[in-house]
Amino acid sequence: MGTALAIAAIVLLAFIVITINYYLIRRRFESRFKQWQAQEQVYWQNEVGRASKQAVIQSRAVLGGKFTEQMTPYLPEFKYDPTEARFIGSPIDFVVFPGLAAGDPKEVVIVEVKSGKNCALTPSEKKIQELIEDGMVRWEIIERRCEPEIDSQEL
Repeated sequence: MGTALAIAAIVLLAFIVITINYYLIRRRFESRFKQWQAQEQVYWQNEVGRASKQAVIQSRAVLGGKFTEQMTPYLPEFKYDPTEARFIGSPIDFVVFPGLAAGDPKEVVIVEVKSGKNCALTPSEKKIQELIEDGMVRWEIIERRCEPEIDSQEL
């Protein structure tokens, strides 16, 4: 019986040691996890703040560019009569008809306005520029015949 008691004591002691180790390791892991979680929350809060600021800056730049496009005919750099310019917006910004105000248009000018850091044409704008320079432009008329209005008294 002494041997069985010794084995039971050893098993009980081993169980107690394993249980204590389990709780110590678990506390250490939970502490490290909470520390990591807090660091990640701070990191992502900073990232969200940075991304929000960047989005606002980008949005302001886009709005500023669109405002500049709309106001271009009234800027000193615009060498045409503002009344002869027609805003399109996309994929080109303006079509200008020099001489139109005097009743004698001389030419048709396609104007693209660029502002900001990147003043390069987009691929579609480059393609349109090439088409115009290659003479791939034509005049087209669309006629839509309207039915004559019927006088209500004739019915």
